[in-house]
Amino acid sequence: MTEDPPAEDAARELAQRCMRAMLDADAASASLGIRALWAAPGQAEMAMTVTPVMLNGHQIGHGGVVFTLADTTFAVACNSYNRTTVATGCDIDFVAQVHPGDELRAVAQERYRRGRSGLYDVTVRRADGVVVAEMRGRCREIPGVVVPEPEA
Repeated sequence: MTEDPPAEDAARELAQRCMRAMLDADAASASLGIRALWAAPGQAEMAMTVTPVMLNGHQIGHGGVVFTLADTTFAVACNSYNRTTVATGCDIDFVAQVHPGDELRAVAQERYRRGRSGLYDVTVRRADGVVVAEMRGRCREIPGVVVPEPEA
């Protein structure tokens, strides 16, 4: 007879399963090379390398690409409880430029979750630690699950 894993381990494993399922179905994020690093309940970290096709007319990283990295990380964090959750709004501040070859990492952290609503902050940094963007996302649970629930 095996013992059930501690609740914390089971919650982290569920968050990881949800992350993999979401990213496997996310063609937009895959096309930008967004990579999953880890997920835990209410948290996630993703990475992306800026390429020349991601530049805007000023030859710096396009804000929409940086936003997509932040938004994907937010989505993984807020869906980590295996409840289908969608964004209701986001605000982003771009505070530093990014250039081709820059490795970006986005970390999402749950700030508030109650009922069907949540609030998450996402920080995007270059590999040198410089913050390039801060995003705040709001979300709402809708019917459904991200991955099938295990049979009891």
